[in-house]
Amino acid sequence: MPNFFSKEYITAKASYNRWLVPPAALAIHLSIGMAYGFSVFWKPLGNILTGGDGKPLAACSAGATTFADKLHGTLRALTATDCNWTQFDLGWMYTLFFVLLGCSAALWGSWLERAGPRKAGLVSTLCWCGGLLLSAFGIYTHQLWMMWLGSGVIGGIGLGLGYISPVSTLIKWFPDKRGMATGMAIMGFGGGAMIGSPLATSLMTKFSSEINGITQPGIWQTFVVLAIIYSFFMISGSLGYRVPPSGWKPAGWHPPMNKSNNMIAVNHVHLNKAHKTPQFWFLWIVLCMNVSAGIGIIGAAAPMLQETFGGALIGHEDLGFADLKKDESLLALAAAVGAGFVGLISLFNIFGRFFWASISDQLGRKLTYIVFFTLGILMYVTASYMAGSKSLALFAACFCIIASMYGGGFATIPAYLADMFGTQFVGAIHGRILTAWSTAGILGPVIVNYMHDMRVEAQVPFSEIYAPIFYILALMLAVGFIANLMVRPVAKKFFMTDKELLIEKKLAHEKFMSAKEVIGKAENTPLITLLAWSAVGIPISYGVWSTIQKAWILFH
Repeated sequence: MPNFFSKEYITAKASYNRWLVPPAALAIHLSIGMAYGFSVFWKPLGNILTGGDGKPLAACSAGATTFADKLHGTLRALTATDCNWTQFDLGWMYTLFFVLLGCSAALWGSWLERAGPRKAGLVSTLCWCGGLLLSAFGIYTHQLWMMWLGSGVIGGIGLGLGYISPVSTLIKWFPDKRGMATGMAIMGFGGGAMIGSPLATSLMTKFSSEINGITQPGIWQTFVVLAIIYSFFMISGSLGYRVPPSGWKPAGWHPPMNKSNNMIAVNHVHLNKAHKTPQFWFLWIVLCMNVSAGIGIIGAAAPMLQETFGGALIGHEDLGFADLKKDESLLALAAAVGAGFVGLISLFNIFGRFFWASISDQLGRKLTYIVFFTLGILMYVTASYMAGSKSLALFAACFCIIASMYGGGFATIPAYLADMFGTQFVGAIHGRILTAWSTAGILGPVIVNYMHDMRVEAQVPFSEIYAPIFYILALMLAVGFIANLMVRPVAKKFFMTDKELLIEKKLAHEKFMSAKEVIGKAENTPLITLLAWSAVGIPISYGVWSTIQKAWILFH
């Protein structure tokens, strides 16, 4: 008998309702997507240790004036219990998230294809939620290395496995809507912080306590509760995964027979040959440039808006950001507007994943990326002019569009890979190409932050700091544009023969059915489907409402 966790056990009948699979994927992606929202912990964690007077203790890197001094302070912070952590110390955990995400997806992608999404989802749950618990203990004992190891390393591995767990499965369930299917799941990763951030903030408030007149933030308790909540959702999602029998196709759909559409492969490339094709590396550059040009500026969205527009954000057009820094009350008002801006571009990042990936089913993946890069370059150039003319609404609109295409690039790349390399190893190939994300997660922020700091040191007016940065990011998009134009159909010599494919299907534990059984039936919406979508729809609605409330500040 097949093992409960095996791929054979979760192979569905041909009549299975495929619309039950996306909610399972969303349950996992919404949970691990909280990685984007960890910044809500930086400030409370940085003030967690207080002296007898109730004031926060000095940071472990207090007095550091050079980068080397900062690194020395971070090394001390890893084990010290008599000094506070800085955002620089904690921020390395954020870097570890996305470096380990790409590395783990690349390393274990082939195992996932053979083990199946249920087993991968459960391992992801163990790593992500177990990492949160280890981090909670690290916070309780004030050991930064435990947070790096728990959430950063172990949790990062969970991110990688959880992120790619549904990709191959969804593409095989939705051969007629590849982009839309992967867009639905990957939208969840972008939306995880939208739900998790306000939830974490509420939990910290609830668990905060006062001891001897000193307020103790309930951070470690929040980590424990989040681990419990995410365990429930991720286990439910993992157990909800089903894979279609080999050769399954939906009722009423027939694979395109037009041989002229050679941008969609009808055969399959083996994982061991994919990286030997020029298409793999062109798409690697495409993803890296699209993400690099977006992630750096999105990560600096709030300070960018405040520095560029200064007092114009709060009705004081005559005040620059340097003037606001002298008045804490005015600076707080500007910061609230900046938070609203972050919320707004978060919404566009999330729903752009579904919108652009769905559009790519009609336009084709190559043309969709041409739109991304062309429109992105135009938006960055326009934003530089809007910053100079103090046109806040148009400036914000530019970055909303950029954020939507940043998210859309993530959601469209799995379908692009399936078009190029076939579906047999698409999950594993996607895992390897995510190393471009790991690279971009370092490249984009380093370029933006370095240029920003250098221009501040050169005493460039705050309102003029970002214009040349926008042009550099536009140039990166131009590199991606050229790489995308170079993508051609994969040469026939790289595709597996029918015999090789049959061997791989057996190694992947795929279940074969007769031709009559392999045709799916028309989908209906039974009660269980409605319940499954409600389980993920309610948290998404909560996150959207919370984000809209923050974004409203921008235009109120």
